[in-house]
Amino acid sequence: MTAPGDRRRRGRAAWLGRAARAGALLWLALAARPALARRGVRPIFEPTDLELEKPGVIDIDVQVGAIRSQGPARVVIPDFELDVGLLPNLELDLDGAYAIEGPATGPFSFDHAAPDSLWLSGKVGLWDWSADDAKTSTEGADAWAIGLQAGPKAPVASGSSGIGAEALLLIARVIGKTHLVLNSGAFIDPRPAPDSGRPIGIELGLDLDRDLDKAGTFSLTAELSGVVFLSSDPRQLLATTGITWSVNESLDLSLIGLVGFFEGSDRYGALLGVSPKLHLFH
Repeated sequence: MTAPGDRRRRGRAAWLGRAARAGALLWLALAARPALARRGVRPIFEPTDLELEKPGVIDIDVQVGAIRSQGPARVVIPDFELDVGLLPNLELDLDGAYAIEGPATGPFSFDHAAPDSLWLSGKVGLWDWSADDAKTSTEGADAWAIGLQAGPKAPVASGSSGIGAEALLLIARVIGKTHLVLNSGAFIDPRPAPDSGRPIGIELGLDLDRDLDKAGTFSLTAELSGVVFLSSDPRQLLATTGITWSVNESLDLSLIGLVGFFEGSDRYGALLGVSPKLHLFH
């Protein structure tokens, strides 16, 4: 007879193996795709988690920093995400970014604004399951969850037009101190300029969070994300890694580094994050 712990360990190993194979397939799909006509770089795809805020809680995630694209560098001031808990399994999210981009050549200077589209979305938890020992032990945590995030995207950059949309299926896995979320979805962005088409693509990403201590005060974060475009936009593959410090229950600080691998991705950069929580009502 096989012990339950042995079955769980084999199940965890099998799931991690499938995640690794999915990442390898993503790399191959992106690497095999021919480069299309460059029409400008779409902002990078950032995988999200499946943590839903409690009703009445607002989480404000703000990142600032410097990023070097394939062309000019830019200062991000800021990249932000606003999450508002509405129901136990539903929150309202607002994602956007504002940056100042430098000239295409020469030393950096504040040349022009480069805002991203605003994505207003709902994130809903569809299903979750946890093993009995997950209720009493962080070390033995063993859980699954499935969610969906979707909504319209509004053009805010000068010259952009049309309403876009984006939808993500989120599959979360908790194994002890490790939290994994697989993101898969598709999007159609607002038209970036009057004489250009809309960026349309399929996106896949993996978000990882690993507690480094028993209390979860410090954690390692990492992301791997890629986009295969159906429009004439350059492919993307991006990796990030960093450290998050949970100062208290209402404030997180983070430092993140990023590196890109394909012509549609940023080359490298660093971002400092501040994430406070506000309690509107109980």
